[in-house]
Amino acid sequence: MKENTSKQQVALVTGASSGMGKDFAQALLAEGLVVYTVARRIEKMANLERLGAIPLKMDITDREQIDAVIETIEKDHGGIDLLINNAGFGMYGAMEETSIDDARYQFEVNLFGLAYLTQRVIPSMRTKGNGKIINVSSIGGKVYTPLGSWYHATKHALEGWSDCLRLELRQFGIDVVIIEPGAIKTEFGEVMTGPMIERSGHGPYAGLTESIVKLQRTEYEQGGGSEPGVITKLVLKAVRAKKPKTRYAAGKYAATLLFVRKWFSDRSFDRLIMSMVK
Repeated sequence: MKENTSKQQVALVTGASSGMGKDFAQALLAEGLVVYTVARRIEKMANLERLGAIPLKMDITDREQIDAVIETIEKDHGGIDLLINNAGFGMYGAMEETSIDDARYQFEVNLFGLAYLTQRVIPSMRTKGNGKIINVSSIGGKVYTPLGSWYHATKHALEGWSDCLRLELRQFGIDVVIIEPGAIKTEFGEVMTGPMIERSGHGPYAGLTESIVKLQRTEYEQGGGSEPGVITKLVLKAVRAKKPKTRYAAGKYAATLLFVRKWFSDRSFDRLIMSMVK
């Protein structure tokens, strides 16, 4: 393995073709890091390459592609100091009307692919005795919404997985940080709306689906959400901190929903959520 003698930290950002991932990469480049960016749509990262990033094509569910990316980074820069697990998507639809195959794919993207990549990154961090792993979860890892059963399941799983990983890696000087965005202006709503309507827009859950679509279009397509930069600030706090917090949360609805979920009953939270989707 080639040593990184430049003293520049090496970062890997997944899901960097748009939204928060692209914003994270730009901020890390401005901080002076060597930044590798990966996504399925490598052409969407051309502007990052012009800024100095090193884009590589990678599908988070393809282990051979993950292996190739890790081998390239270790060969050229001696390993990764900062991993930002940002790749993911939200699959919505009634639990009853979502196929188990689709549910498995949601887990492959949001948890298992991320987990395999992290397994491949840890050995070099452990050898160096330091590193940071930042997992982009969601307030959806602490709360819940109708028609989001499988998406929320992956984010709840990521929260618990990250907590366990933090305890396991602390002995090696490796920090594990969870980022919990609220409603952010990204492609999230656009990606989830069409498939949700296809699954649940014409049957017994049609009325609920229509309400969720209206809410999502307001939050993600009509400027109702927070800018990605709100979350980028949290990432930079974690990157700069010698002893980062275990969790950072921000974005529209984040503080309110997390507060209500923590201090009020399940039924009270149910009523709040359902009042938002009327």
